[in-house]
Amino acid sequence: MNLSAHIANELQISVRQIDSVLQLFAEDATIPFIARYRKERTGGLDEEVLRKIEDRYNYLLVFNERKDAIIKSIEEQGKLTDELKNKIENATKLQELEDLYLPFKPKRRTKGTIAKEKGLEPLAQFIVDKIDVKFNLFEEAAKYINTEKEVNSEEDALNGAKDIIAEWINETAAVREKTRNYISSNSLIESKKIEITDLKLAKEQQVYEIYFDFKISLVDLKPYQILAINRAENEGFLRINLDFEKESLFKLIGKTYLGNRIAYHQDYFDVIVKDSFTRLIFPSVERELRNELTIIAENHAIEIFSKNLKQLLLQPPILGRKILGIDPGFVSGSKIAIIDETGKYLEGQTIYPHPPQGRKDEAKATILKLIKKHNVELIGIGNGTASRETEFLITELIKENNLNVNYLIVSEAGASVYSASPLAKEEFPDLEASQRGNISIARRILDPLSELVKIEPKAIGVGLYQHDVDQKLLSKKLDDVVISAVNYVGVDVNTASVALLSYVSGLSKPIAKRIVQFREEFGPFKSRNDLLKVKGLGEKAFEQAAGFLKIVNGENPLDNTFIHPESYEIVKNIISDAKIDLSDKSVLPIKIENYLKNGKLEVIARKFNVGIPTLTDIFENLKKPGRDPRENLPKPILRNDILSIDDLQIGTKLKGTVRNIVDFGAFVDIGLKNDALLHISEIANKFIKSPLDVLNVGDVIDVNIISIDKNKGRVAISMKK
Repeated sequence: MNLSAHIANELQISVRQIDSVLQLFAEDATIPFIARYRKERTGGLDEEVLRKIEDRYNYLLVFNERKDAIIKSIEEQGKLTDELKNKIENATKLQELEDLYLPFKPKRRTKGTIAKEKGLEPLAQFIVDKIDVKFNLFEEAAKYINTEKEVNSEEDALNGAKDIIAEWINETAAVREKTRNYISSNSLIESKKIEITDLKLAKEQQVYEIYFDFKISLVDLKPYQILAINRAENEGFLRINLDFEKESLFKLIGKTYLGNRIAYHQDYFDVIVKDSFTRLIFPSVERELRNELTIIAENHAIEIFSKNLKQLLLQPPILGRKILGIDPGFVSGSKIAIIDETGKYLEGQTIYPHPPQGRKDEAKATILKLIKKHNVELIGIGNGTASRETEFLITELIKENNLNVNYLIVSEAGASVYSASPLAKEEFPDLEASQRGNISIARRILDPLSELVKIEPKAIGVGLYQHDVDQKLLSKKLDDVVISAVNYVGVDVNTASVALLSYVSGLSKPIAKRIVQFREEFGPFKSRNDLLKVKGLGEKAFEQAAGFLKIVNGENPLDNTFIHPESYEIVKNIISDAKIDLSDKSVLPIKIENYLKNGKLEVIARKFNVGIPTLTDIFENLKKPGRDPRENLPKPILRNDILSIDDLQIGTKLKGTVRNIVDFGAFVDIGLKNDALLHISEIANKFIKSPLDVLNVGDVIDVNIISIDKNKGRVAISMKK
């Protein structure tokens, strides 16, 4: 198999592009580096396509290794024909490959192998060869009676032959393929409640109430339904069954195995087909189909988690403010932390405004004192236990003291993981774990990306059923997302943490640590070239990382852009030709536009021997040096008063922030304790396939209330006009 041609055909791009990408991978180039700095070689392929190429290439390498192993195994058995070898070599799916190998797989002792040991294989072969010819079954079977081998009668011989033929039918690739296709296209999946007497388990079972008597076509089964059913089945709450019309399938199996021949002993053959299906084919095919559905559902869930995570990581920072973070709690109190405009921890305390202590007035006095002492302008409240009660406390404080302070609710997901991590201990060795989560909450407002990279991605919690999917695949995909986000934004090499630097293209965690140690010992980096002085950071790592590592107020203004040092000489010539002064930032965009008007981009590219994609990126960076790509995204909603469900009525219009996106809709923070549900059917006036086609995590949207359930504290909203 020509891997480049195969992948190119799958992704509908040229073989040249695939070959270029694979060559870059062989040169140890990272995906962010290739996507940004090697556009001429790849034809401008983005990170998503590059990752698909990487995934497919790695899969096909393993797939081809499996082909070679199968061919070798069959060859060693002396059973490899040219026709079979050709089929194996041309197989494009793993299931197709395994179907072809099934008759030759080493087997445990089965009914069929036992019958063969009794010498009944020739009888089975005779019956199959003469299936459409008139002959006497019992007369033929009588020839194989052998009491020493426990074949005591014609019936024993025929039953043994039946077991052998049943296995042959099961091992026929075409039979398995058609059976698989028939069941997947014509089946209903049913789930039934399992009666449970244990009261605690029965209560847990109620989570799956909608699946207690559930039936749906396999074709229409949604990914989140698959994962829910799987979990409930594993927990012993549901019994799952596939329902389909069997007689038609039996006829299909018989016809597929016999071809155009018609069995003379039809009744005997029908018994064999039913036995083969019931005992061998169906259990195997059912596992395969359920497994295939699960893989599709898991990949879908991981994809949604990945997209949500990327959108969360790319939330715009709220800079230039001192922030008070609160990690709410009841018995253990609420932890407070103050950070300055750079994220430096200033002070922290614990207050006990809620039951059982109920020291509300004392808590207000403490918060007020801290706000005034540090000129706090913004408060972040964690969304966990006691969040709603803390929100009431803060709004009362703001009103009673006429404070010019806003607050927002911040996701606590992963804060406890960070608090107990070695990194948190290293950052705050003198603080207890319980006092670190509030610092994380405050810093998530200042710069979400810089803070969230300190947490294991899957602990951030913006997915659905993330604990039910392939954890290895989930971790890889989410790590890819973090790498993509960090390199998309870029990193200030003089302020970034080890955690942030370790996600930069070309940098490992040890090198990231050495970068931080170097700047602590010798002071801030003044130029990108100084990075080469860091032990272990060689030419290759520098090539991959330099463009993503920014230096603010350094010796060279280009070091605060995404322009790669390898292009500095070209930029120097362009600046000279255009008579541009990089220090005069206010007129830079105008001068660049005028320069481009005087000479077309293609002419400039030829003049300086540079590719148009690279040249375009150079001009974009020159127009806005130091630009944070997150700055144009919608800022979080800042509040100074609380919203109660009693304040709402059908038709009330509000602004909300999208917190999480799932297959069936989105959860939106409208200022209540619980996020409101925006069902997929209420997102647009037209049909949409997925909420992700319209929404992103962090979007600020206009909604109106369509239903209110005060008893359950649930609100449904709509975006429809």
